[in-house]
Amino acid sequence: MEKIRIGIIGVGNCASSLIQGIQYYKNKTEKNAIGLMHWTIGGYKPSDIEVSAAFDIDARKVGKEVNAAIFERPNCTMIFHKNMPTTGVKVLMGRILDGFSDHMKTYEDDYTFVVSKAKEASRKDVVAVLKESRTEILCNYLPVGSEEATKFYAECALEAGVAFVNNMPVFIASNPQWSARFKEKNIPLIGDDIKAQLGATITHRALVNLFKKRGVKLMRTYQLNTGGNTDFLNMLNRTRLASKKQSKTEAVQSVTAERLDKRNIHIGPSDYVPWQNDQKICFLRM
Repeated sequence: MEKIRIGIIGVGNCASSLIQGIQYYKNKTEKNAIGLMHWTIGGYKPSDIEVSAAFDIDARKVGKEVNAAIFERPNCTMIFHKNMPTTGVKVLMGRILDGFSDHMKTYEDDYTFVVSKAKEASRKDVVAVLKESRTEILCNYLPVGSEEATKFYAECALEAGVAFVNNMPVFIASNPQWSARFKEKNIPLIGDDIKAQLGATITHRALVNLFKKRGVKLMRTYQLNTGGNTDFLNMLNRTRLASKKQSKTEAVQSVTAERLDKRNIHIGPSDYVPWQNDQKICFLRM
C-alpha cells in the first residue's frame, strides 16, 4: 500500500512524539509495540505514515529538516528515538495570526517561542505546498487559543482538498457550519482536541466512570493540571482557555451518571512549572 502522507501544523512536542513514534515502531512487531492502542487500522501500521509537509513559526525550526526540527527548543518532550533519518522535508514558515500569545515574550527563549522573521505564508502558499507535496491529511497542533490560525489552516485544507485532523480545542469538527462544508466536499474532518495517553483527563474519566458503576454518587469534582511545556506556558493567558476548558469539562461530563451543575465541576490548567515536563495532577472530591 502507498504511504499515508501527512502535513504538520506546529512542530512542537506532540508532533515530535508522533514523528519519533513513526520511526520507533518501524522495527517493532504487534507483540512488542508497547504504547499503541491499535497496531493496525485498516491494514495500515505506524510505519505506513510519512510527513510530507510541515509549518511552524519558530526561528529555530523554520528552514530545518523536519526530523531535526522536532528536537529544537522549546520542545521538551521525551526523546525516545534520537537517530532520525533525513526526509528532505523542510519546515516552512506558517501564518502567525493568534498562534502566539504576547505574554510569552517575557520568558527566556529556552522556554518560549522565538518568532521567525521569515515572510509568513499566505493561504495561496499553504494550499500550493499541500498540493505539490501530495499531502493527504493535515494535522493541526497549534497552541491552545489559536482560533483564527486554526480557521486559516482549515480553510487551506478545504481549498487543497485534504483531510483535516484538529488535535487542539478550537471547535471545527464539532461546529455544524464547518462540518457541513467539509461534508459537502467529501473531505474527512476529525477533532476537536486530543487526550494524553495517560493524562489527567482520561484518568479523571476512568475514575468517574468507576464511581458510576459502583453506585457512588458524585457531587463535585475538580481537576487541576500543571506542566512544563510551551502549551502550559501559553495557557497562563487565561483568555485563551475557554475552548480548552469546555473540551475537557465535556469529556468528564460525558461519563457521569447525572450531568453535574456547572458550579460543581471545574477542570482546567492551573500553572506552568518549567522543570515539570507535562506532569499532570488530577484531584477529585466527592
